[in-house]
Amino acid sequence: MQSSSPFSQSRLGLQQDCCISYESCQERIMAAEPVNVNEFQELARQALPKMYYAFYTGGTEDQYTLKENEEAFHRIIIQPRILRDVSSIDLSTTVLGYNISMPVMIAPTSMQKLANPAGEIATARAASACNTIMVYKRRDISAKLVQRAENNGYKAIVLTADSPRLGRREADIKNKLIVPQPKNLEGLLSTKFVSDGGSGLEALANGTLDASLCWEDIIWLKSITNLPILIKGVLTCEDARKALEVGVAGIIVSNHGGRQLNYSPATISVLEEVVHAVEGKVEVFLDGGVRRGTDIFKAMALGARAVLVGRPVIYGLAAKGEYGVRRVLEMLKDELELTMSLSGCSSMKEITRGHVRTKHDQLLSML
Repeated sequence: MQSSSPFSQSRLGLQQDCCISYESCQERIMAAEPVNVNEFQELARQALPKMYYAFYTGGTEDQYTLKENEEAFHRIIIQPRILRDVSSIDLSTTVLGYNISMPVMIAPTSMQKLANPAGEIATARAASACNTIMVYKRRDISAKLVQRAENNGYKAIVLTADSPRLGRREADIKNKLIVPQPKNLEGLLSTKFVSDGGSGLEALANGTLDASLCWEDIIWLKSITNLPILIKGVLTCEDARKALEVGVAGIIVSNHGGRQLNYSPATISVLEEVVHAVEGKVEVFLDGGVRRGTDIFKAMALGARAVLVGRPVIYGLAAKGEYGVRRVLEMLKDELELTMSLSGCSSMKEITRGHVRTKHDQLLSML
């Protein structure tokens, strides 16, 4: 009987040294306890077959945007306030009217079972999960997926809008990435997508992504659901204003983790532009490059309602399963609480634009 594990040699045809059982991987790395989120990446590298680690860590082409997502945070300085009462720190906030314990959410991330056999179930157990959809070439399939979301108690739909085609992910092409058949499409359309010898993900994308998707389709999407719709992939003030016109409930500033258009801007560098464009009419969220509590603080100071975290959650999942995801979230929470305390902020509303100094601010001060 063929194993259902993504680490199975019979299923994947990987080299023998990569065909380590999930259990033995875990035994080898459980002794290592990370002290920050970044250290989970090395544990994930140890735990995963090469092609899957490359899939999660890689960006497109020469990976400029991937690197810039993190490095742009480093150019923003925190300006603390002193002699403030920070004996009690409140990290709670609201998202679309729902209370959450801290301004951190799990980013929509595909194929989590490549990281851990429990996949999205383990992630959902560690934190409230976000729901995401792609609009398929066949609208009847998209409508059925939306209906499933409503029937299963989801609170919002996240429409990923930056993927009319798949970005050129060269590591996946070189590794001839093998992807499992998407379970959420079983019974709706054929889930067998044949690769021409390159990336299996590219074959999957070619069979499902819709290059004709446009703003009018959001109006259609609104017509088939009562759930609020957030649009993910906005990077300009022009698109932010257009999103308002079609009636979205929220905007996620995202460049797909540097996995679509290379040389698109780092998300933190354009967050403030998008926030100003919507003038407080909808909530704005930041996705991309968040690795520290200080990063969350900077995003909040520049106007984000909350941040979305993707790769760190996957690294935690790969390294230590549900426990790893929980530790990633706990680390970010602890770091954010400490940053707020040292910056003189006892609640989210006390984090202001004056608490950060961007590269643009520094240039203006020199004029």
